[in-house]
Parts: sequence; structure tokens; C-alpha cells
Amino acid sequence: MLVFIRMLKLSITTILLIWLGSLTCFAQQNTLDSQAPIAQKVDQLLLKMTLEEKVGQLNQYASYKNATGPINSTGNIVDEIKQGRVGSILKVNGTVDIRIYQQAAMQSRLKIPLLFGEDVIHGYHTTFPIPLAEASSWDMAAIGLSARIAATEAAASGINWTFAPMVDISRDPRWGRIMEGAGEDPYLGSQIAIARVKGFQGNGLGSLDAVMACAKHFAAYGAAIAGRDYNSVDISDRTLWEVYLPPFKAAVDAGAATFMNSFNELNGIPATGNTYLQRDILKGQWGYKGFVVSDWGSITEMINHGFVADKRHAAMAAITAGCDMDMEGRSYIDNLPQLVKSGAVSVALIDDAVRRILQKKFELGLFDDPFRFCNTEREKTVVNSPENKAIARSVAQKSMVLLKNDNQLLPLSKNLKQIALIGPLAKAKKDMRGFWALPWGESDETDPVSLYEGIQNKLGNNTTLLYAKGCNIDDTVRAGFADAVKAAQQADVVVMAVGEAFDMSGEAKSRANIHIPGVQEDLIKAIRATGKPLVVLVMGGRPLIFNWTADHAPAILYTWWLGTEAGNAMADVLFGDYNPSGKLPVSFPRSEGQIPIYYSYKSTGRPLISPADVVYKSAYIDQLNTPRYAFGYGLSYTSFKYSDLKLSAKTMNDKQKILISFALTNTGKYAGEEVAQLYLHDRVASVTRPVKELKDFIKVNLKPSETCVVNFEIDSKKLAFYNQKMIWSTEPGMFDIMIGSASDDIRLTDTFQLIKTQ
Repeated sequence: MLVFIRMLKLSITTILLIWLGSLTCFAQQNTLDSQAPIAQKVDQLLLKMTLEEKVGQLNQYASYKNATGPINSTGNIVDEIKQGRVGSILKVNGTVDIRIYQQAAMQSRLKIPLLFGEDVIHGYHTTFPIPLAEASSWDMAAIGLSARIAATEAAASGINWTFAPMVDISRDPRWGRIMEGAGEDPYLGSQIAIARVKGFQGNGLGSLDAVMACAKHFAAYGAAIAGRDYNSVDISDRTLWEVYLPPFKAAVDAGAATFMNSFNELNGIPATGNTYLQRDILKGQWGYKGFVVSDWGSITEMINHGFVADKRHAAMAAITAGCDMDMEGRSYIDNLPQLVKSGAVSVALIDDAVRRILQKKFELGLFDDPFRFCNTEREKTVVNSPENKAIARSVAQKSMVLLKNDNQLLPLSKNLKQIALIGPLAKAKKDMRGFWALPWGESDETDPVSLYEGIQNKLGNNTTLLYAKGCNIDDTVRAGFADAVKAAQQADVVVMAVGEAFDMSGEAKSRANIHIPGVQEDLIKAIRATGKPLVVLVMGGRPLIFNWTADHAPAILYTWWLGTEAGNAMADVLFGDYNPSGKLPVSFPRSEGQIPIYYSYKSTGRPLISPADVVYKSAYIDQLNTPRYAFGYGLSYTSFKYSDLKLSAKTMNDKQKILISFALTNTGKYAGEEVAQLYLHDRVASVTRPVKELKDFIKVNLKPSETCVVNFEIDSKKLAFYNQKMIWSTEPGMFDIMIGSASDDIRLTDTFQLIKTQ
């Protein structure tokens, strides 16, 4: 209470009113039938609401702290809450602050509780690897557990809604927000969407450790033209349905409580005002019962798109199209009441939006106890516990991808006497958290474990670490090269840490040049010239280009941004306590000229058969067509043999299945995990099909010399596509089976035929 008094500087009279309000905070819901189904309670409450109170439920404000967009709110948020003009708040963290705002809601006429949202993207206080890194694990249990821990910590701190997962497919690494998603493939992206939604929502809304998931950004935001954030999108309806919508449908099927629309326009219509997306597809064909929130200010920004003339028309377009809540835009609160009274907007649209929002508040249990997520003691116990850090370390281990390991340089011996640790990210801490990590003040600098600290923790005093920064991340100065070379010359092995700063990938962080920044690759060249064994760790939020390093460095580990336990996890992999198992969820280009680049391309009338024969073929004359590193690629300290492929049948119809089995053997010296990947190709169809499409995968852990039988199942769902009439169906024909370790490393092949159902 003293904190409450100090923060709001309230008079004694006001404090007494708040105290009385807390005693009577259940008065409104006591007038409802407590035994009635939630839908009936919502209808009862809706009858009591004025038009202004209804519109208030559709209005979301951000606190003035930690804003991630332009603040449009004016006046006193707390006063507006008391007037019933606010339904949700974002960017408020911690039970103490959240209780203040919820107390204000309990002073409104109907005492409808607030929803509290936050960008819990890859962890709350315990920071996990960025989502693109987690996608590299191809481990749905680990990804789901990461979301589960994030939800547990966030809920303990008063949050009941996260603006995640981002399920946008992206095939353009120039787009900064690629770091926030699952990469280029709709099948892998769909599986990850399911894992994250279920992780965030746990045993269901109403549990004290569950938060509402929010599938975003609906839709096709990852296809922004030129990879430039907030830009337009222009794709075919087929590409929309086959590539960009599947992860959203998976999120619906997994029970995602909310959706967020996107900043982009799609085929000339901003997503926020797009009836086809929100009403026809989401709430129509898919029967979605949750609610849709705009992205930050995206309703008002339709003015800038040239789609509407002013905020009044923006509000009308958005509510008509199916956007239920206005995030930090003031378009709804300022205009919807007048639009309804004038007859320009039907009150039925308002009621539908309010009903969806109230439904979730009831499901969360906020009407039973508005302060159920505001237990300060629970917050102290749950947030950033040692157990959570241990899980973060495990997920970080799984998220790294070994790109190169000539002559088995890795893992390193723990008996090395001197290791040179070189590069601008060798001692970095805040950068390890990556973009979209929540700001925690001093803990930004103390919690993340740097690579230097991780190696120190691993080796103790038995090994001397020779550190040289060499250069800054985005530097043009080479003055530090000499010290770095000197350190390398004294060492038994050199470990280099290069890449991006935490704020070089993320929202509004698009880059036209995605090479390793500054002179870092020149520093690698200087160290390589010493002849010392060299391991390069590349850190960042997107696929980067580093062709010289890829050609000349003997060992390369792509670590992304790994979060709180980054340094410890990297040391675990470097010294063999964990065998890397990550596989790339996105293709790495050789140059920006190849973008967009992805494995599931289509053949052409003049396909490139041989890299040496590019004349009158679909090819570059100055570069290979292939990526530097392909989708699904990733090495291990051990090796795996694929053999003995068997099919249960060579033909099937729509009602049948084919069972596939093969033997997978660990042929190396280390225990390790392999992600076996199943790709299919429809040879001839009424609509051309990609050269290969991921249809299943499994991650298997094997000891040296151990063999297991892996099974996949092919049913009609894996063979269907949208035909010429955009009807989801199958067509008889021949299919190629491709099983391997990466999209460009196919080990086993066979064929089967789909025949007409008798």
C-alpha cells in the first residue's frame, strides 16, 4: 500500500476509495449467475454496458515505460481506466505496478478487470535463445519447454498475455524480424507454432502459470518487399495459402487465444483493414473464437498507407474487417461511439469484439479474482530460478549449428594450456540476450554469461585465456589487430567471437548488407594467417554472409543469440560436453543477390542441371544458384549412416497410408542426435509443385555404433495441395521420397504412386 501511495501520490480520500473499491471489487460479478457458462455471463455483462464502456474494452494503451513504438495516448491512463475507457495495458511489468492499474479498473462502474500484455518473445527474466535459434534445435519438446518457462515467469509477474509466437514465414534474411520466427518452411513453422502456443498456454487459460498466446502477424508480414520492415507485400493467393497461412492455421488448431494482425498491406489492402484475412479466413473458414488485436498503431497507420483518409475512417475499416482491439492507436476510443450512433458502424460489430475479449477475461479467472496474477511472493520464487537457468542452458546447447569442422578440430581438449579468445563479442554480455529481451536494468549486464566467462567456468585455472578484442562490432579501425595477432601466436588454439550486436536484427532492423559487420572478417583473415588452429563462433539474429570465413576457417559454429546462459552453453559445445545437433531452419545465401532464397523452389522450363552449364538456363552467370548453407543443414561431432529403406507398399489411395522405415546408425565416436528429414516431390500435377517439400522429421539420440529403426508415415494429408480452383485436394500420380540429413544431403530415395480411390 505504501508503494501504491508513493507512486500515484494519492490523497487520503482517494486511498480510502481504492480500499473500499478492493473490498467491493466483486460486486459487479456477484450480480451475474456464478454457475452459468462463461458465454452466458458474457451476455449478462454485455447487457449492463454502455456503448462507451464497450468501446473501452477494445482500447489498449502502453505504459510510458519501455515502449516499443510511438506513444499516442494523452492524458492520464489511470483516470481513463477508472472511467471504463481501457480494456488492456501493455508494457507494465511486475506485480506491484500491475496491481496499481488493476486497482484503478476496480474503481470503474462495472469493475471489469484489465488484461496485461507484454512482448515475452524468448523468455521473461530468464532469457532463452532467440526464436530462430530455437527453431534450429528442431526439438519441439525443448521449444515448448522454453515457452512454458517464459509463461510461468511472466504469469508470476502479473502478465497474462504474451505477443508471441511470431509464426511468419520468412525467406529474406534482410528482414530484421526473421530472428523472431521459425524460418522459411511452412511445415517446420507449423510444428513450432503448435509447440509454442501449447507451451505458453500450458494446461489452459485459468491456470496461474499460463498466459494467452498471440499468433502474429496475420498475415504474410515475412514477405515484405525487399526485406524492409513495415513494407508492402505482393504475393499470389496460392503463395499465401501454401506458404504463409499454414503456421497460423496450426496456431488456431492448437488453441491460440489471440491473433495480431500485421503492419503490411496484402494485395493493396492493409492487413488491419483486410476483411478477407480477418473475417473470411480467420473468423469464417477457420471458425476462430479468440480475438484479434492490431499491431502497435496499425489502425491509425492505414492513413499513411493511403487506404483511409483519417482516424474515423480507420476505425470504421478496422472494426468492419474484424480487428477487435486497438493497440496504442486511439482510433477506436475516439471514434467508434460516434460511428455507431451515426449508423456508420453496426453495434453488432462492437458487441462481437467485446464478447470475444470478455470471454478471455472470464477464462483467465480475472472476474473471480482480478489480482490472481499479482502474488508478490510467487513472483520472487518463480522468476529467474536456478532451475529455469538450467533449462535455458539446455535449450541453448540444442540451438547451435555446427557449420564446419575440418579434421575434427572440435571438440577442443580441456587440457589446452593457452587459448586465445579474440573478437568483439568474446566478452559481450548484453548482446547475448539478443533483440526482444526485456530490459532489466543492471541485470542486462550481470545475468548473461559471456563466452569468456563460460570458458573460464568450464576450464578453471588450468588454462590461460589470452583475450584481445581486435575491433568493435561495426568498426572500420584495425588498430587492435596487432594485439589480437600477438595473442593468437602465443596460444595453442584460437576461438573467435564475431557477428552482430543485439540491436542489429529485430523489429525495424532491416539491413541491405548482411555480411558480418565492419572489419571483423578482416580480423579473421589476420588470425588465420598465424597458422594457429582456429574456431570461429558467429553470433547474430539472422543468416549472415561470411564467404571467406566459410572457405578458410577450419571450424565454424553458428551460435545465434543464446540468452542468459549463452557462454556456458557455448563452452559445453566447444569442449564436447554437448554434441551439437542443430539444423538450419533457413537457407544461408552466398550474397544478397540470391535473396529470396529457399530450398522448396520450383523447377522451370530451363532448369539448371549442372553448375557448369548455365547457358540459357535458369542460373546466375557470376554465382552458383545454391545457398552457402542449405535448409536442414548442420553437422555433428559424430557421423550417421542411413540404410535399409523399406516401404509398406508402392501404391496407395486417399484412404490408405504408406509406412516408411529405414535404419539410422551412429558410425562415429561420440553419442549424438540426428534430425532425419523426410521430403516429398509430386512429379506431375495440374499446378506445378516444388522440387521437394519437408513433410516430416524426427530427432534421434544414438550412442556410438547404435542403430535404430526410424518410421515415417505418408497419408493423403501429406500429398494434398491447392489445385487450379484453389481446392485442397490430392491428384493421382508418382511421388519421390527423399530422406536425408539436410535438404541438400539426401541419403535414401524411392518412389510410390497415388491412385484414385476405388
